[in-house]
Amino acid sequence: MSSLFAFPGQGAQQPGMLHRLPREASGYLRQASDALGEDILALDSPEALQGTRAVQLCLLVAGVASARWLMQRSPAPDYVAGLSIGAYAAAVVADALDFADAVRLVALRGELMQGAYPQGYGMTALSGPDLGQVEQLLAEVGGEVFIANLNAEHQLVIAGSEVAMAAVAEQARERGLGTASRLAVSVPSHCPLLEAPARALAEAFTRIELRRPTIRYLSGSSARLVVDPERLRDDLAWNMARVVDWRATLRNAYERGVRLHIEMPPGSVLSGLARRIMEQGRVVAVDGTRADTLDALLRQEVSHSR
Repeated sequence: MSSLFAFPGQGAQQPGMLHRLPREASGYLRQASDALGEDILALDSPEALQGTRAVQLCLLVAGVASARWLMQRSPAPDYVAGLSIGAYAAAVVADALDFADAVRLVALRGELMQGAYPQGYGMTALSGPDLGQVEQLLAEVGGEVFIANLNAEHQLVIAGSEVAMAAVAEQARERGLGTASRLAVSVPSHCPLLEAPARALAEAFTRIELRRPTIRYLSGSSARLVVDPERLRDDLAWNMARVVDWRATLRNAYERGVRLHIEMPPGSVLSGLARRIMEQGRVVAVDGTRADTLDALLRQEVSHSR
């Protein structure tokens, strides 16, 4: 049996998330501030988190600091995976990408995304309809709206213009296909609308060194294991414009023997999705779980795998 550290994406952010990190995380806060040339702790206020750049930087730092804090006292996970921006934290924890490089890349990523669509766009979660029903709704409504995330069998996310998303949500409600919820995301991630920003980020990636992951890295886009540094470079640079297939990522992890899913802060959104697939496993979030409990679970998985 194996373990997985899962890193959440945009929408999971919480005000004060960096201020709640363990004291042992202070070194990562300093490194992030040095890489940015500004105080990273100023970015997790309610006002700052209205911006895409601040949200993505806070999620990166929270994920890396929490995972490394846990790995200082407990066995490392067998796998890492991140949803959208969470992939950057996963790559850092897998020792494939330097933390300072990740901070600078994520700052640029957020700036490119926000600059491309400063207003009038975003993402909406649809709970209830399946993929075929959503595809039909999109075809009927038309306009700038696309499937962005396949989170679960009956939970998908669409991205695009506010007008087009509202029309899809209204049609879903009228047909009794479930509920629609506007996400706390101000850009249309994981769809063709972000191909130009992704191309610019890919250019920045050509100047960054990436290494073969020392912990197995599962792509949240392709749902496949990525071991080659060039494939990882492509996965990270372009994931903003590619559909997230999180349900397939979790299925792949489960089929590979993962029975312990630990969600890095903030929140527990990914844990809810994981429980639908890992019926025979254990799903926990670092938030709300004692450190000694997390340690015991990880050591238990190590002993069972021997």
